[in-house]
Amino acid sequence: MTAPAATTDPAQPAVVTALRVERAALAGRLPGLPALTIGMGPARAGRLAGGRRGLLLVGVAGGLAPGVAPGDLVVASEVITETGRIPIPSAPLLAGALRRRGLRVHVGPLLASATLVRGKRREELAATGALAVDMESGAVAGVAAGGPFAVVRAVVDTPDHPLLRPGTVVRGVTALRALRAAAPALQEWAAAVHRRDVVLASPRSFCAGVDRAIDIVERALDRFGAPVHVRRQIVHNAHVVQNLQDRGAVFVDEVDEVPEGGRVVLAAHGVAPAVRAQAEERGLSVIDATCPLVAKVHNEVRRYAGRGDTVFLVGHREHEEVEGTLGEAPGSVLVVEDAAAAATVEPVDPARVAYVMQTTLAVDEAQEVAAALRGRFPLLAAPRTDDICYATSNRQAAVRAIAAACDLVLVVGSANSSNSRRLVEVAEREGTPAHLVDDAGEIDLAWLAGARRIGVTAGASAPPHLVDDLVHCLRGLGPVDVREERVTDEDVHFTLPKEVS
Repeated sequence: MTAPAATTDPAQPAVVTALRVERAALAGRLPGLPALTIGMGPARAGRLAGGRRGLLLVGVAGGLAPGVAPGDLVVASEVITETGRIPIPSAPLLAGALRRRGLRVHVGPLLASATLVRGKRREELAATGALAVDMESGAVAGVAAGGPFAVVRAVVDTPDHPLLRPGTVVRGVTALRALRAAAPALQEWAAAVHRRDVVLASPRSFCAGVDRAIDIVERALDRFGAPVHVRRQIVHNAHVVQNLQDRGAVFVDEVDEVPEGGRVVLAAHGVAPAVRAQAEERGLSVIDATCPLVAKVHNEVRRYAGRGDTVFLVGHREHEEVEGTLGEAPGSVLVVEDAAAAATVEPVDPARVAYVMQTTLAVDEAQEVAAALRGRFPLLAAPRTDDICYATSNRQAAVRAIAAACDLVLVVGSANSSNSRRLVEVAEREGTPAHLVDDAGEIDLAWLAGARRIGVTAGASAPPHLVDDLVHCLRGLGPVDVREERVTDEDVHFTLPKEVS
C-alpha cells in the first residue's frame, strides 16, 4: 500500500479510508493497490482527486438495523444522503466475494451523516431502512461521480452496544480484524474494475412451458386462495419457487403430504401415472402443469410400450422428468444416459425397439447417443418430431453463436436446472470458460478480472429480470456496452388447463 500522494495513478482504483487505524488494518494485504487516507468527516473527501477509475471506501461504522452486530460487515447497496439515494450496483458482487471467505455480511442501504450519531438519534435513523451509518460515504460517492464505487463498513457499535462503553475497544479490534480478512475480496473488486462488452444470447430465460407452469400456480392462488400445494419444484429455479412460496404456495415432495381433499399442482416436469393414482386415492383436486412437450414424450412411451417395444429413454436417470417418463411403462423402458451406455444396453427383442429423449438434453450429446443406438439397432423407431424442446435447442444455439467470441460466459439458472447446466457445457465445448449462477451474487469477482467480453444467457426456467440485474451489477464495475445476438424468435404459447383458464 502506498501513501496518499498526487502521483498515484488516477487510472487505477484506490482504497479510501477515513482513519489511519483503518488503513493500518489493511497494511500489507493489498499489494499494488493505492490506499488514500482522507480523515474523518464528509468535508475531508475534497482531498480526493476526481477522475479516478474506481473508489472503494473501507472502514468502520455504527450499526442501525436489528441483526447487525459488532464485527459484521455491511456492503452498501446505496448511500442515503440529505439530497437523495446513490445506488451502488456492484454491491452483490462484492458481498458474494466476502461471504465466500466466511465473513458475516449484510447488504443494504448505508446512511451518510455529517456528524457522529449516538443515543436515541441512532434509533430514529434506523427507520430510514439503513443498516449502518457513517460520515464519509456520501461525499466520497460524490467524488466518484457515477464511476465504479463501493463501500464496505465493519460495525463497531450498535444501539445495544453504544460507542462510549468500555467494550468499544474490543469491538473495534474485532471490526478491524474483519476488515483485514476482507482484503482479498477488496482486491478482487479492484481488479474487476474496467470497461467491458456484454453480449446477450437470445433467446434466453423463460420458455412457454415454464411461463405456463408459473401462470398456473399464480392463477390457482388467485382463484382458490392460499395454500395451494405443489408437488416438487414447479420449475427448477430457486427464485421462482421462493416467489411463489411468498404468495402462499406450499411445495411438497409427494402427494401424501397434501391434506386429504386438498388441491395440488403437478410440476412442469411431469409425473408417473402412480402419482396421479395416489392423488386420486386421497381425493385431491389435481391441476396438471406438465409441459405439453414433456406430455408428448409420455404419450410416445405409452404408444411404443403398448405395441411391445423396448423403449430407450435417453436422459439423466435422477432427473424428475426422466422419473416421470419411466413411470409410464417401467417394465418396458431402459434409461440410456450416454453413448457408452448405448453401446451396452440390451433390449428384450432387438427387432422391437424405439427411443425417446428427455426434453432438456444437450442437442449434440443427445444426437451422439441416438446415433449409437441406431448403429446397433437398424430397426430402431424414432419419435415423429424431435423430443428435445424448441427452447432448449434455441438457447443452446444462441450460446454457441456467442461463446467463441467471448472471454467468459455466465449462465443464469439454478444448479438443479438441467437445461441451464447444458448451456454451460455448450459454451465450454466452444472453448470458453462458463459458469452457472443463480443470480449476480454468485458471480466470483476473480472470473471478471481479465474478461473484457462477457456472454450472458439464462436457462429456460430462470426469470428474465435476473439477467437485467446481472448486467446492472456489471455496470457498477465500469462502463458496459451491451448488444444482443439473436438466433431466432420464439412465439410458442400453450393453453392453460380448464381448472385455471
